[in-house]
Amino acid sequence: MAKSWTEKFHGARPPHVVVLEKPFAGAQAGQRLFIPSPALLAERIRALAPGTRTDPVALRAALAREHGADATCPVATAIHLRILAECALERLAAGDEATPFWRAIPPETPLARRLSCGPEFLRQRREAEG
Repeated sequence: MAKSWTEKFHGARPPHVVVLEKPFAGAQAGQRLFIPSPALLAERIRALAPGTRTDPVALRAALAREHGADATCPVATAIHLRILAECALERLAAGDEATPFWRAIPPETPLARRLSCGPEFLRQRREAEG
């Protein structure tokens, strides 16, 4: 049986830094690449005030600086953003409070189109926050 998004969220590896043996995702061999976790991304997003927005590129740059890395993995970040967004949608459907992922996923991105809620949900939530 497939895992729920919430199980994926809680089952993810903790954040860590790897030293690349070969080039990957724009980073060169020998560089330090930060790999975030869904929980860390959720924490960062929850810290954003309503109406405040960021995007995955800015988020990755800030995380790399904070963790002493040359870059943050764009692939892992996108995967973990989707996990935390879908987990938040599960929580919202249950009537619970959830991470406001719409503050960090622009509606016009490919990631927004892959979310079960779709880009329009993100636009509506952003508009509601101002």
